Amino acid sequence: MSYHNPFTPPRKSATFDDHTLAEIRRAAATGIYDIRGGGTKRKVPHFDDLLFLGASISRYPLEGYREKCDTSVVLGTRFAKKPIELKIPITIAGMSFGALSGNAKEALGRGATLAGTSTTTGDGGMTDEERGHSEKLVYQYLPSRYGMNPKDLRRADAIEVVVGQGAKPGGGGMLLGQKISDRVAEMRNLPKGIDQRSACRHPDWTGPDDLEIKILELREITDWEKPIYVKVGGARPYYDTALAVKAGADVIVLDGMQGGTAATQDVFIENVGMPTLACIRPAVQALQDLGMHRKVQLVISGGIRSGADVAKALALGADAVAIGTAALVAIGDNDPKWEEEYRQLGTTAGAYDDWHEGKDPAGITTQDPELAARLDPVAAGRRLANYLKVMTLEAQTIARACGKNKLTNLEPEDLCALTMEAAAMAQVPLAGTSWYPGKGGF
Repeated sequence: MSYHNPFTPPRKSATFDDHTLAEIRRAAATGIYDIRGGGTKRKVPHFDDLLFLGASISRYPLEGYREKCDTSVVLGTRFAKKPIELKIPITIAGMSFGALSGNAKEALGRGATLAGTSTTTGDGGMTDEERGHSEKLVYQYLPSRYGMNPKDLRRADAIEVVVGQGAKPGGGGMLLGQKISDRVAEMRNLPKGIDQRSACRHPDWTGPDDLEIKILELREITDWEKPIYVKVGGARPYYDTALAVKAGADVIVLDGMQGGTAATQDVFIENVGMPTLACIRPAVQALQDLGMHRKVQLVISGGIRSGADVAKALALGADAVAIGTAALVAIGDNDPKWEEEYRQLGTTAGAYDDWHEGKDPAGITTQDPELAARLDPVAAGRRLANYLKVMTLEAQTIARACGKNKLTNLEPEDLCALTMEAAAMAQVPLAGTSWYPGKGGF
């Protein structure tokens, strides 16, 4: 005979929580895996687990109203004849036309140009609107080769060879048929309305030696003018960075698992890859071991949200960062003003990630003409520029407090960690000590 204590509420399992139980039932009922957009929703060690050590006596802070703090960065100084000069170390990550509406792509270009930084094409090719409104545009060269042609390679200001993405390292992208409009189909040379899945690897190389040949081909096509980036997902950052450098990359883009995606399997987003925080120091170590730190620039992406995140990434050794999800929020994604329509889709503002369905009430992750028309690219571009301005001012505030007159002068010694995990990943001391896991001593 069982007895339930009326003073003790029923206990739910931490392993079989409500979401897990619902997913088991959904999988049993449908026989298909869950596809969604966005980044990981699980909590992992992140920049919030680090703090800056401001200057006082041992270090001298800078006066914000009188002393400058340089925010500029130059990407592609290794081999390119025309490196990209940016006013701020915050760039816009690759997001494709197809995943995003034309108005959204235009807004990103406008905002980046106002802020003096670059934006990136993403999979699916280059649109005239994006090129026309982006003063500095990086062209992504992906395994799919969708929309790729020598003319657009030459129209770009830099080329980013995408080997992997943080949300799905080792996996390809998805674009469901409802988002493949006439224009998207024409640009990608695909049939309209048919689901598309990009390849997970480039079709014409099998290793780093082939990557070196491909980089040389791209340099010849563009007369050695354009910086060549190599983008990798956060999985084995030391070796991937070292091999990309040896293959001839000018810039390494390293994307952690908090980076978003337009669409892939939920099990991929939540269980493959490493936190952004865990990726930076191994990549920097690889550059230092090769004598290439600051000679080959490192761009970090995946969950960057504020000027504090920017400053922390730079302090750990990055030269710049890239934002994707945050940029979409800045131009209007997941805006509570569309709450009623989000609820009709079975979600809520702040949780909407069914970008692959093409029903975004904000008009950003859609190809529906009526929905896309809701986004004013001029106003949205201004919002993005405002956001980038605030992030830059925040990063400058922190840098000055640490006594630095240039953002990239921030260093690991300016940081401490709040948790053992963050201390180990960032290789900075646990707060109140001079020790981090793996260092030895206390």
